[in-house]
Amino acid sequence: MKKFLAAISGAVMLLPFVNSMNAGAISFPLNTQIQSESAIVINLDSDMIIHEKNADIQQMPGPLVNIMTAVICLESCDDLSEEITIDSSVYSYLYSIEYPEDLRYADIEDGDVLTISDLLYAMMLTSSVEAAETLAYYVSDGDTEAFVDMMNEKAAEIGCTSTNFENPTGMYDINQYTTARDLAVLTEYALEVPMFETIATTAEYVPSIQNAQNHPDADEWVWTNSNLMMDSQSEYYYNGAKGIKTGNLSAAGRNLVTMASKDGNNYLVVLLKAPIRDSEGESQFYHLEDAISIFDWAFNHFSYQVILSETAEIDEVKVTLAEGNDYVLARPKEEFTMLWYDEIDTSLIKRDGDNIQFDQTSFQAPIKKGDRLGTVTLTYSGEVLGTVELVAVSDVKRSASKYNLYVAKRFHESRWFNKALIISASICLAYVIICICSFVAYKRDTKPASSRYAIPKVKKKKRNKNSGK
Repeated sequence: MKKFLAAISGAVMLLPFVNSMNAGAISFPLNTQIQSESAIVINLDSDMIIHEKNADIQQMPGPLVNIMTAVICLESCDDLSEEITIDSSVYSYLYSIEYPEDLRYADIEDGDVLTISDLLYAMMLTSSVEAAETLAYYVSDGDTEAFVDMMNEKAAEIGCTSTNFENPTGMYDINQYTTARDLAVLTEYALEVPMFETIATTAEYVPSIQNAQNHPDADEWVWTNSNLMMDSQSEYYYNGAKGIKTGNLSAAGRNLVTMASKDGNNYLVVLLKAPIRDSEGESQFYHLEDAISIFDWAFNHFSYQVILSETAEIDEVKVTLAEGNDYVLARPKEEFTMLWYDEIDTSLIKRDGDNIQFDQTSFQAPIKKGDRLGTVTLTYSGEVLGTVELVAVSDVKRSASKYNLYVAKRFHESRWFNKALIISASICLAYVIICICSFVAYKRDTKPASSRYAIPKVKKKKRNKNSGK
């Protein structure tokens, strides 16, 4: 029942998310080069992608996988305060993996008792493999493979079309992959799941159960978010940065999903496969440098601008039977405003020619101010920004003389004329038939009577010329 209710809850939550993913996408050029191989930048307020780089190339996510692990746990568990006793045998197999340097721990010991909430914080803040494996084992009733199946089913459900999960920890697996675009889809979905954002954006967390037997110094058992952009003492500190997840793999580079807020604007950045070391072999945090430069670029160069004023005269369309001008001007029904890059002139946005579609090639008077005429589609560099309804700028009265002449010329085309013609023809045909029938009847009634009762004619005798004497 618990899992059934969680599934129903997840489906309900998915509905508004699916609608929100009709995002516009314009890859504006960054003013600095980034080191990450794949990237995507989204304005969360408008759900608009403002930059992408190799966003559909498959990459290894590393512990960014924990975002999906957290989603499955949060949607499957009704009570986050439920306690779990740690069994180290659940994750001991990880000690022999191919890249042990990728393992991240939260100093969780065998026998510790922690809540589901505690384990989620440990996993999201520190990439704790103990926490990830324990959660997956608990939610799937001991079948971690079934938990991975749940992860893949959820990915398909929310529209991650180029993603495959093989484990809940994010440890190296050649068959575990995703894309920057899919991670953006997953993260936006996760941010709508209750408690996810709270957990993923927490800077520091103290376990709710101290477990003094294994952790006598409670002040030292504190979990800190691995995103150094949240650490005010770090050189990578960025005011307004929040979580969400770091995920590094020695064989696949540094990965980061993070967001930042400033002056009421909110951005999400996904970065994949940044180099771990520079050309001299020194460890570098290029993914953090990339994120900082991207946030600076977005906050400094993007603002909401009027792309199309409601007073703009877009085009004119022919009007027949008009009194005076035989056309009417079209304007937007309402103002069109959107997030825009200040280094690109809005005059470059295309709004003429084939972008204008009138409902008819010509309209017939009368027309009232505000009547719909058609639409205009705004495009930039081949990408559709939006479609705006066009309406009449002013009234157009009908000319009585033009209308009467029009009606007279088109009377023979009217349905009433055709009906009258049919009725008249029918009456005429009936009249002809009646006349023919009457004539036939008359001829029959006036035929001469039979001669059988008449006096026979007498033949006169031929007179003899010698007679008479």
